[in-house]
Amino acid sequence: MTHIRIATRRSPLALWQAEHIAAELERLHPGTTTELVKIVTKGDKILDVPLAQVGGKGLFTKEIDEALLDGRADIAVHSMKDVPTVLPEGTSIRANPRREDPRDCIATITKGGLDSLPEGAVIGTSSLRRVTQIQARHPSFKCVSIRGNIQTRLGKLGNEVDAVILAAAGIRRMQMESNMHEFIDTEVMLPAVAQGTLGIQTRDADDEINAMVDTLNDTDTVDRTRAERAFLATLEGGCQVPIAAYATLDGDKLLLKGLVGSVDGSIIIRRECSGPRQDGEALGKSLAEEVLDAGARPILEALYAES
Repeated sequence: MTHIRIATRRSPLALWQAEHIAAELERLHPGTTTELVKIVTKGDKILDVPLAQVGGKGLFTKEIDEALLDGRADIAVHSMKDVPTVLPEGTSIRANPRREDPRDCIATITKGGLDSLPEGAVIGTSSLRRVTQIQARHPSFKCVSIRGNIQTRLGKLGNEVDAVILAAAGIRRMQMESNMHEFIDTEVMLPAVAQGTLGIQTRDADDEINAMVDTLNDTDTVDRTRAERAFLATLEGGCQVPIAAYATLDGDKLLLKGLVGSVDGSIIIRRECSGPRQDGEALGKSLAEEVLDAGARPILEALYAES
């Protein structure tokens, strides 16, 4: 019998995700038992400062990495959009289960979509990726940073903000779709890298655990995630920069769309490429280089200089 300790953040969504993985491991490997190791990360503690000002890399993962490395936990469950592209030595993202809805969604005072809001509407989001795409589409809108779990953010609707934008995956996992007024098409708002995807992190040397975790993989999700994260890694981006990428599959063909924008939305650089799905990592790298050559380099350099 194998007992697996699963490191996770303490938010309701993170706990749902960890419990989901625990149930899958117990289902796929009868006799296996699990327990959650609940951890508070730096990103969970600092709620009164925009994430981009705190520093994006490892905000929601460092303390979980430490639990994995010092033996308090055997695996960790992450939202992949929060995971840095460089992990602590001796650990890897071993599995990506099937991806949930990758889109963003919005709750509004008008009970309509993003385009239903009036001039000067105040939008609540902590994501610079969302801010740049909103400002490009609606320059009159004012974006303000809001932090906290889903319930906390929705509680600000109608009080502090006219709309709240969230990841559709979290809303669906928490069965809160009725609170949303639009699921935003990816052509309108390109998602964060690996949005909607879970990542299961393990120690490389744990052969037994790794063999069990491998059974959680969804091949399509793995290939899409690899391409998107290669794009992000080549841009040297963290989770709190105005970078977006989204990969889709058509049989063995992978289509990757990428975006970098200025925070005020005045500059948006979009490119896309396609090729064999097995070349996803190379596609991600080449698309990032194309975006850099098209003008993204000074945008990113200015942002990194400020952080």
